[in-house]
Amino acid sequence: MKIPYHKSCLNPEIVPIVGIMQRPPEQTAPATILVVDDHAPIRELIQEMLTDHGYKVMTAADGADALSVLDQSQIDLVLLDVVMPGKNGFDVCREIKANPSTSLIPVVFVTALSDKESRILAIEAGADDLLTLPVDRIELLARVRSLFRLKLKTNELERAESVLLTLARIIEGRDARTQSHCERISDLSRRLGEQLGLPDEQVAALKLAGVVHDIGKIGISDSILLKPGPLSSEEWTLMREHPILGERICAPLRSFRLVLQIIRHHHEKCDGSGYPDGLRGDDIPLTARILQVVDIYDALISVRPYKSAMSANEAIRTLRDEVHKGWWDADVLREFERLLEDDSDRESWHKVIEYAN
Repeated sequence: MKIPYHKSCLNPEIVPIVGIMQRPPEQTAPATILVVDDHAPIRELIQEMLTDHGYKVMTAADGADALSVLDQSQIDLVLLDVVMPGKNGFDVCREIKANPSTSLIPVVFVTALSDKESRILAIEAGADDLLTLPVDRIELLARVRSLFRLKLKTNELERAESVLLTLARIIEGRDARTQSHCERISDLSRRLGEQLGLPDEQVAALKLAGVVHDIGKIGISDSILLKPGPLSSEEWTLMREHPILGERICAPLRSFRLVLQIIRHHHEKCDGSGYPDGLRGDDIPLTARILQVVDIYDALISVRPYKSAMSANEAIRTLRDEVHKGWWDADVLREFERLLEDDSDRESWHKVIEYAN
């Protein structure tokens, strides 16, 4: 049964952020374009074409210089040669797309290569387009304008995500005892998803959900959230609203499509006794089952207003007992234990346990 949404669950001191996500500030500064080519005449020609139309242009003579510029400057678009000394353009493009801080920057190859094999290699490297030399001014400017509009949308998305992630950390900071909880959940959920062989997009969703899964607690007053004793039935009704509110806060972002189901269902139980929808077994998304095991384990080994911290072994025993009650996914818990027992993870997780205690 779905729990209805009540305005009474909202903390009146909290300012809504939906408007912030829906109306991000527009970018008025000209686009900054990086032109990469080992031939100075080609660099200068393309630079002149672009600056004549109001674009800011930076240049690099090879792949290493290009990556250095990208590391130090805010670039909106890269025009990249293929055949260069040192790293070729395909290698540079792969590095750009593999780096989370530059992966969303559009990359266009501008090259004399026009054969089918080169085009396939460009696609495989992650390029957004390919133009052949001698470059046509009108076509170049049209592609640049089109990709820059796309980059502006990407920037809006990044700003909206940043607002949500910042908000989630502010909510976490309301209780000093839960500090860094989100980062721990994000990291362990991601690694557990990878160990279970989930697709990359689901692993990425787990990483995001680890940070924002409790964002709906923005609607829960401190008197409930930080209460040292048991909650009353009325207080529990309000507390159980937070997955629904969290889903609604994040729903405007399409990039959170796979995150929403984790936020909504991370308090479900396999026997149907969880909330908000009373889902059972495999009806609970696997990603939600993964995050809930990690989340509960971290809560058990951490101090909370209503409890002291358990040892790691006590926490695992508690989770096993709750699996027998039908609450959690036994296979997920088994893989989680394997993850904790892995020699490569043991030292880092012991540090987490020491911090939590």
